[in-house]
Formats: sequence, structure tokens, C-alpha cells
Amino acid sequence: MSESPRLSPSAVQASREVRAIISRLRRRILNAAEDEDLTLGQASVLARLSGRQGVTASELAAAEGVRHQSMTTTIGALTALGLVERHPDPEDGRRLLIALTGEGQRRVDEGRQARHEWLAGELQQRCTEEERQAVITAMAVLERLTHD
Repeated sequence: MSESPRLSPSAVQASREVRAIISRLRRRILNAAEDEDLTLGQASVLARLSGRQGVTASELAAAEGVRHQSMTTTIGALTALGLVERHPDPEDGRRLLIALTGEGQRRVDEGRQARHEWLAGELQQRCTEEERQAVITAMAVLERLTHD
């Protein structure tokens, strides 16, 4: 195992602060579009299905990091709400694919819009133009961390 270079105090502090702030901001953004009749897991499944023609329950369970049985329960609840539907896989009739209904897609779109409006509104109300420009610059720096 190779020895990693000593981390600078500023790198350690920046790491702690970025992780803490992103975690809190993520919770606030998600709460901005909170749908009273949906759990966070259900909302996550709806978002994952958006723009896709159909996904198996097993694929959804793996993507969400839950057991197949838990995903089946989530899909059942979303089906009962009229937000998803099951249909046979055209390539393998033994499998069922899960897809959003029109209402499910509408709920996903509304949630995204609500989260966008909340964050833009908070930035408008709580930050100066100079601070908003600093956020844009900081995001460009963080974006570099996402590329290999």
C-alpha cells in the first residue's frame, strides 16, 4: 500500500465543510418539494424512472441500494397512487417493467421545478450578486472534482 501525501490543513477543512454543506443543502432542497403522500424512497424511485421506458424491480432495488422485497413494496404503493405502472417486457414476457404514468411524470416535473424555484429564490433573497458569482465560481471548482 502506497503512502498518501500529507494533506494540507486547508484541504482537510475544505473537505469537511463541502461535505457538511452539501448534505444540509441536499436535505433542504429535497424538503422544498416534499410531497406529503410520498416517502423519500418513493420520490427517489419516481425520479429514477423519469425519462426511462421501463425498469425491472430488481434494477430499481440495486440502484436504490435496497432489497428486492422492499422495492416491491415501494412499487406497490406507487402503483396504488397511480404514479407507476407495470407492463410486460417486450423482450422477455416473463419480466415486468416499471414505468411512470403521466401523473407520475407530472409529479416528478413539479418536484424538480419546486426545488429549482426554492434554491433560486434563496440565492436571490439571501445573497448579493457578488456572492452568487462566488457560488458560480466555486461550483466550477467543485465540478472539476467530478471528472477523472
